[in-house]
Amino acid sequence: MVGTTETAASPRLATVIEAILYLKAQPLSLSKIVEYAHCDRDDAEDALIELMQDYAHRDSALEIVETDGGYSLQLRQTYKSMVNTLVPVDIGVGALRTLAAIALKGPIAQTDLVELRGSGAYHHVHDLVEQGFVQKRRQSSGRSYRVQVTNQFYQYFEIDQLPKI
Repeated sequence: MVGTTETAASPRLATVIEAILYLKAQPLSLSKIVEYAHCDRDDAEDALIELMQDYAHRDSALEIVETDGGYSLQLRQTYKSMVNTLVPVDIGVGALRTLAAIALKGPIAQTDLVELRGSGAYHHVHDLVEQGFVQKRRQSSGRSYRVQVTNQFYQYFEIDQLPKI
C-alpha cells in the first residue's frame, strides 16, 4: 500500500523548512518559518536544529546558519570566491552608483532617481533589472515606476539589511 505512513504522505518538517529557506533565498525569522511551514514554534526549532546538524555533518557546499536577520541556507565561506568567477556581474561605475542610490533611498520613484542621478539612470535601471538586482513596479498614481533592490542584491553583496536613513 502506497501512502499509508505519515512520511510517505508528507515530507518531514526539516525538509519543508529546507525548501522554504532555499526558495526565499534570504534570512528568515523563526516566526516567518513557522508561518510558511504551518507548524508550531517548538516543532520548527527542533526541525531547524535537525537541519543544521544534518548540514554540519555533510560534505556539502551549503550550510544552514543563524544570523541577526534569521535562519538562512547559504554557500559555505570556502566556496564564496567561486561566485565572482562563475556568476560575474558586469556593473559599470555609473550603474553601481545608481544601484547604491536605489538601495539607500528605495523604494524610490524612477523620476526622483533620474533627478538624483541624471538621465543615464534610465539605462542603469534597465541593466540592473536585467541582472536581477532591481525590480520596478508601475505606480498606481501617474506614469512613473517605483524601483527597489531585490533579494538577489542582498545575496550577491552579502548584506542582511540596509541602514535606515
